[in-house]
Amino acid sequence: MATSPAAKTVHQLMITIDDIEPAPWRRVLVPSGVTLLRLHKVIQELFDWWDYHLHEFEIDGVRYGSDDGDDWEPPLDERKAKLDKLAPKGNRFLYRYDFGDNWQFPIEVEDVLPADPRATYPRCIDGRRSRPPEDVGGTGGYEEFLEAIADPDHEEYESMLVWAGGSFDPEACDLLDINARLTAIRR
Repeated sequence: MATSPAAKTVHQLMITIDDIEPAPWRRVLVPSGVTLLRLHKVIQELFDWWDYHLHEFEIDGVRYGSDDGDDWEPPLDERKAKLDKLAPKGNRFLYRYDFGDNWQFPIEVEDVLPADPRATYPRCIDGRRSRPPEDVGGTGGYEEFLEAIADPDHEEYESMLVWAGGSFDPEACDLLDINARLTAIRR
């Protein structure tokens, strides 16, 4: 997804995880002509999730995603939907991930900028806080997880830390690491 001569503009997006205070968020530049399927992959890398679950976008009341065969009204095909055709500067829309945990990400198109021919996209330019671990159980499960790892005397302290990979810093946001992961989807 490196910028090609055809990529004249990039969308600057502000992506936030809803219902967590303070909220984890990322500011990212993506080629304006990116499909929503590709944007889904970008969001997964921005928040270091593993793409294990269903997802969808809702833009101006229309759902875009993959037809899993369970909906009476399946979403429109995200492989054919392009960001620049659906979301101009100032537009706000929603990304949902893991319908069981019900993660909701409000997305704002902060700007549409000329693409820098020397830059590669997508590129995360700012962010705050770590994302909740995959499959933590939604916002309620994340609150319980944070409570457990903050208290060495909590009965689930050890097991939660092991489950999280040995450590977890809810304030961490490593832009170098995020952009290294984004490199894999630039191809």
